[in-house]
Amino acid sequence: MNKVLLIGRLTRDPEVRYTQGQQATSIARYTLAVDRRYKKEGDQQTADFISCVAFGKLGEFAEKYLRKGIKICVTGRIQTGSYTNRDGQKVYTTEVVVEEQEFVESKAAAAGNASTGDNASAGNSSNAASSSKPSPAPSPAPEDTFMNIPDDLDEELPFN
Repeated sequence: MNKVLLIGRLTRDPEVRYTQGQQATSIARYTLAVDRRYKKEGDQQTADFISCVAFGKLGEFAEKYLRKGIKICVTGRIQTGSYTNRDGQKVYTTEVVVEEQEFVESKAAAAGNASTGDNASAGNSSNAASSSKPSPAPSPAPEDTFMNIPDDLDEELPFN
């Protein structure tokens, strides 16, 4: 089985390209800095820098929402390959082909760690039918956590 799970920070904004043709597909490439769990004595490097590539909708998501410094979780598979460079030397490659990617920290925490303040996040919206009585105000949540759902909410949740 070839399965990889990584949690790390983007070292730079994703580089996104599109294939030629009638149905252009996005290809996003980025590098994750993944902290090592243990440090060997005398070893200066405390993180591994892992190349990732995301295709299609995942590539479009990376282009739209991922920025340098954001902490994400990537699930995918390792893919190896090789090519001959201009000097005639054979170059071997190893990268993670992304199958899933998601944010690991809140927007506020990411803003504090990212080098740019332009972090986007997909907001949730509700199209529930409005009732005649006003909705209870949600309880205040700390700045870097998710909003608490009020206990006396009469509407049904959209899942069981």
